[in-house]
Amino acid sequence: MTTRIEEKLYRIYWEFFEKAERERRWSVFDDIPWDKVNQEASEDLALCAETFCCVELYLPDYITYALGVVRNSFGQSWFQANWGYEESKHALSLGEYLVRSGKRTKDQLHDLHNRIFSKQFVGKYPTAIGGTCYGIVQEMATFLIYCKHRARAAAEGDECLRTIYNLIARDEIAHAHFYGDAIKVFLESDREGTLEHLVHVMQTFEMPGVDIVPDYDSRILKMREAGIDSTVFNRKVFQPILSYLSVTRDEMRKARLSLKAKDDKRRPKEGVSAPASARAM
Repeated sequence: MTTRIEEKLYRIYWEFFEKAERERRWSVFDDIPWDKVNQEASEDLALCAETFCCVELYLPDYITYALGVVRNSFGQSWFQANWGYEESKHALSLGEYLVRSGKRTKDQLHDLHNRIFSKQFVGKYPTAIGGTCYGIVQEMATFLIYCKHRARAAAEGDECLRTIYNLIARDEIAHAHFYGDAIKVFLESDREGTLEHLVHVMQTFEMPGVDIVPDYDSRILKMREAGIDSTVFNRKVFQPILSYLSVTRDEMRKARLSLKAKDDKRRPKEGVSAPASARAM
């Protein structure tokens, strides 16, 4: 990574950090109205909160993956350290909500933690650009999901959970903007290559809980009742990302074609065996 790019990334992080310190920091102890928990709220509401908590609990894996990818970038690695702190508050507040609402006991949460740690999240994008593209999609997606469930909590009269979701959503959109600003720097340096990374992420994206959160398939059915499907995802996640990055649909189409051509070139032709060295990989 060139000095010029690194200087820009450092400046982006410094601005992100200053705004977070001055405008966005919140306390698990002081800023959540714990006395306004609705203990009569539905089990569906609790199950969704528990699922969010499960995803947040993979925090050590996320940080290990992300720091391994961006370790050589001061701006990005310090952002990941800050991101880990903020995400830890998300997990703590959701877990505390489940106990204070009476929906889960501490023993049940402890058992859930053990089940969570029996599996490990492994990131699929091994470069700083790829990991950053994954970051903006994932954060925009979680921002949308938390906003939808914030409305759901409000509809059930649970001001405590509504506040938690609101605070988390504010963090998630701030994280998405940091990733977006970093991608803009990469676009300035290598627009074609960066767009190919973005296309690859959008084609292969999965939420981090897939295949590792206990009972994920049954949980996701309840999550989708908030009104999030592929059409909403495209309109509320992918399109806003392209708008934020000032990337056109035509550019994405060309990047898809370019990426496909490169993949086809690397793929062995039908009827021709791959080299022994490739088969051994």
